[in-house]
Amino acid sequence: MPFTLEGKSALVTGSGRGIGKAIASELASWGASVMISDIDEPAAREVAEALGPRARFLAGDLTSPDFPQTLVDATVGAFGSLDIIVNNAGYTWDNVIQKTTDEQFREMLEIHIVAPFRVLRAASGWLRDTAKREAESGQRVMRKVVNITSISGLDGNPGQAGYASGKAGVVGLTKTLAKEWGRYNVNVNAVGFGLIETRLIQPLAGAAASIEMKGRKIPVGVQPSVLDAARAMNPLRRLGTAEEAAQAVLFFCSPLSDYVTGEVLVCSGGMHF
Repeated sequence: MPFTLEGKSALVTGSGRGIGKAIASELASWGASVMISDIDEPAAREVAEALGPRARFLAGDLTSPDFPQTLVDATVGAFGSLDIIVNNAGYTWDNVIQKTTDEQFREMLEIHIVAPFRVLRAASGWLRDTAKREAESGQRVMRKVVNITSISGLDGNPGQAGYASGKAGVVGLTKTLAKEWGRYNVNVNAVGFGLIETRLIQPLAGAAASIEMKGRKIPVGVQPSVLDAARAMNPLRRLGTAEEAAQAVLFFCSPLSDYVTGEVLVCSGGMHF
């Protein structure tokens, strides 16, 4: 075994399903205790129960200004530590710019960049104070932040002005905190996903699919012809799985990345060059 996450505690947002669930499961499989955070309480509870006694869950809306601090405090309270933060929560609400409302644009920024900022700000005091105590005792303990971005944030994507803007902001936040938090032995990196098989890009068939978010029904899904074209353009000729996405995140959560910070790892099957 090249490493272990035994004794480490992780907070993974948006981990009730999809990529977040896969990330939480991957971290737990390497020994980490995991706080499951999702707006969907039944989904969060189910994942935590499946992961066993070292998992906890807290349901809530990450875009509520007070919830990120509550979530960070609950994680430290449950595990006595906070070693890994994965800012994964998010969804798409797409439209061309002339049809994008102010509310729609703001919601994409709130979940994709404001919420991660608030989570990291909430954790900053504990991380800083803990690192100072460890340094005084001659210890160097590396901790990890992994922010999730997208090839839409790196390259842009038609119909995703809000989503792409939020995900582009994640890159700036990542690089800034890498420089602020290096002194506290915190690696801050990002993983940018391409098309990963989740409910957000399920093939459209018949009635349009949707997800419910804050009482709204948000359409999701992609035309099968678009997915076929994406596969054809991809050097690997397929979409990624949630498990493959989680393995890319695992690298930045592990000791293998202790001297890597401020970087963006693109996990897209080669669609981003």
